[in-house]
Amino acid sequence: MPQASEIAWLIPVLPLIGAVISGLSLISINKKINKLREYVAIGLLTFVGASAVISYKALLEQINGYRSVEKLFVWASAGDFQIPMGFVLDPLGSVMLSLVTTITLLVMIYSHGYMAHDKGYVRFFTYLALFSSSMMGLIISPNLLEIYVFWELVGMCSYLLVGFWYDRDGAAHAAQKAFVVNRVGDFGLLLGILGLYWATNSFDFNDIALGIGQSLSDNSLPGWAALLLCFLVFLGPMAKSAQFPLHVWLPDAMEGPTPISALIHAATMVAAGVFLVARLDPLYSLFPIMQFIIAMIGTITCFLGASIALTQMDLKKGLAYSTVSQLGYMMLAMGCGAPLAGIFHLITHACFKAMLFLGSGSVIHAMEEVVGHQPVLAQDMRLMGGLRKKMPFTSITFLIGCIAISGIPPLAGFWSKDEILGNAFVSFPAFWFIGFMTAGMTAFYMFRLYFLTFEGDFRGNDEQLKSTLISAAGLIIEDDDHGNVDEHDHQDITDIDQHEESHEEGLHGEVHESPWSMTFPLVFLAFPSVIIGFMGLPWDSKFIKLLNPEEAITLAQEFDLKEFLPLAIASVAIASTGITIAYLAYFVHKIDLSIIFAERFPSINKFLSKKWYLDEINEKIFVKGTRRIAKEILEVDSKVVDGVVNLTGLVTLGSGEGLKYFETGRAQFYALIVFGGVILLVAIFGFQSPQVT
Repeated sequence: MPQASEIAWLIPVLPLIGAVISGLSLISINKKINKLREYVAIGLLTFVGASAVISYKALLEQINGYRSVEKLFVWASAGDFQIPMGFVLDPLGSVMLSLVTTITLLVMIYSHGYMAHDKGYVRFFTYLALFSSSMMGLIISPNLLEIYVFWELVGMCSYLLVGFWYDRDGAAHAAQKAFVVNRVGDFGLLLGILGLYWATNSFDFNDIALGIGQSLSDNSLPGWAALLLCFLVFLGPMAKSAQFPLHVWLPDAMEGPTPISALIHAATMVAAGVFLVARLDPLYSLFPIMQFIIAMIGTITCFLGASIALTQMDLKKGLAYSTVSQLGYMMLAMGCGAPLAGIFHLITHACFKAMLFLGSGSVIHAMEEVVGHQPVLAQDMRLMGGLRKKMPFTSITFLIGCIAISGIPPLAGFWSKDEILGNAFVSFPAFWFIGFMTAGMTAFYMFRLYFLTFEGDFRGNDEQLKSTLISAAGLIIEDDDHGNVDEHDHQDITDIDQHEESHEEGLHGEVHESPWSMTFPLVFLAFPSVIIGFMGLPWDSKFIKLLNPEEAITLAQEFDLKEFLPLAIASVAIASTGITIAYLAYFVHKIDLSIIFAERFPSINKFLSKKWYLDEINEKIFVKGTRRIAKEILEVDSKVVDGVVNLTGLVTLGSGEGLKYFETGRAQFYALIVFGGVILLVAIFGFQSPQVT
């Protein structure tokens, strides 16, 4: 039997086969395949499960010291120019594959319950399989060109899934926004890839780093040009991993079904950017200024996401901005020259963030029983409260996720986030301070989410509050970023959406725990959220030992408890402070933050609630600006270009109409015309000739 690492190419191929079969069935025998929805789900789960088994076996082989595998073939050639394709499986790839296949399996199991009554059930599972296949292919890609192919496939699948309910304006707009913003980053990535090939004659990660280093040493490539190419490549991860200012698509992506929100935020699309930066670390490490730029952008993103999350009342939007913030931490690690710390946080974050998003879906699923199929109401935490007693599994796992992301030991988030902050303290103390303060904000807003959702009294039956929120939502939509009234969006809030993800009956039922297919993934993810952090103990990191044994030995030798403890204690203290403030404000109600903060600093509160006005800026400058330019170009096209073409046609038509009367077929008439023409020419030239004096 071949080693799993030798057949790693099957990992993305198997889900792709399943997606192609179900996709073709949807096209050819749509009604029949939709009646066999459960069999389709089982089949796709089997394909993904087979990929997971190969991934786990490959990971075990890497842990046991099996060599990294790289197999290439020439995909295209022309003379000396060759494009190699194939796959590579190393420790980093095996870890990422295990993560992606695990999260995908759990999301697909969860989706069986969550999407049970949706008419697009089979289409959704098909998209999920294709999405996971694209991410797996990206992970095992051996060079930048092949990564770019799967990079675009991941973007296409995210567009399909975010806009899954395409008949809802919000989902359609969110999908378009995600697509356009990512095109900006991807265009930069493509230019950077082509530029790096021009400079090094290679698409291979290590060869590019060696080639750029050699070019810089012999002055065959200017330093500014190499730096520009590195930044262009980084634009791709900036968009995919939602870094400032290209983060604006990610919160809007919540318009898609909650399972896909969990998959995007945990293990696929946003992870792709961090993964690519880690792959290119040998290149970026050549440019300290580029590392500084990456760290700075990560720090800004980290603080921005956390500050906006402080004011969010939409449960999913709060978690979305939390993801933006955590992605900032990962990029901060990359900029500090600690890519393995960033990848470790990516792994731990994937576990508890997937659990948190699936938990939010469980809550929304239950809330729709009370408020009806009204997305804005079902996701608004002001209508929740007291759900812990009615949803014990969801509440306990959500609490574990909140503790983990807040950085409270011994849960996973503490070890991974603290490692990033420790590296930032050494490399960029100012960035460490911002990350440190953000850790306190993270703990506050996460426990704010928990207390508003699961503790206190249930507020979902308050009809007056519902009416107020409906009116407020209607006003927001009527006075939207476009400055016009959108009656269809208003209907989405007040009417029943036939394509929502919950049950169609019991619009005013009782809140209850979700079915096993939804609670099982939550319970499963709770275990790694608690224990996986122990794989990255700073004095004995088994995670780093797997990915880079030499670095693990160095870190173990350099570990100093006297340096570790003050930073760790400070990190726990700031997180505990955030939790305490949330407890006093939203659980025991001893303090009123609306008086302490909102009324004293209304401009800051509005600035945060308006999401730093970035959406408005994008709307006015880029969206409306682009439309204005397009309108002007259309005017030029219709009046100038079309005018010239139409005039030419009219002149040709008119001259043809006039000249046809001179075609009589009589030689005498033609001779007369020639004679008349000669006389006319003589008269003209005779008139213009100078007089002799």
